[in-house]
Amino acid sequence: MDNTPLVEKKLVHRSRMAIRWGDMDAFGHVNNTVYFRYIEQARIEWMESLGGNLAGEQGPVLVNAQCTFLSQLTYPGEIEVTCYTGVSGRSSIETMYEIRRTDTPDMLVAEGTAKVVWIDFKLGKSTPLPDLLR
Repeated sequence: MDNTPLVEKKLVHRSRMAIRWGDMDAFGHVNNTVYFRYIEQARIEWMESLGGNLAGEQGPVLVNAQCTFLSQLTYPGEIEVTCYTGVSGRSSIETMYEIRRTDTPDMLVAEGTAKVVWIDFKLGKSTPLPDLLR
């Protein structure tokens, strides 16, 4: 059996953040929508670390996002979101994410993906990815 990954992925960023009390819902665990916020925050930190201006005339827009929830998160705690990139096209790039609690780093809590398209906001159309993302 071939164990080659379907998509080559490159580690590009790690981000740590606190699990906040307000991240939990009535069921006593972090609400599923918050995982997407964790991923978003890590993605923005990664892009900002490259020196890009995310408040300019061009920027990233998600075309799709998915998350597989493998284990519950609860307050208090800290997580680490690991960001990877995969295939890039003319104006888009595939991104992948892993979420782990820092106190149990061997246990994967969630994993997700998002396709990011670079957009010219004024024209409302995709535009080539900036070199800093390639």
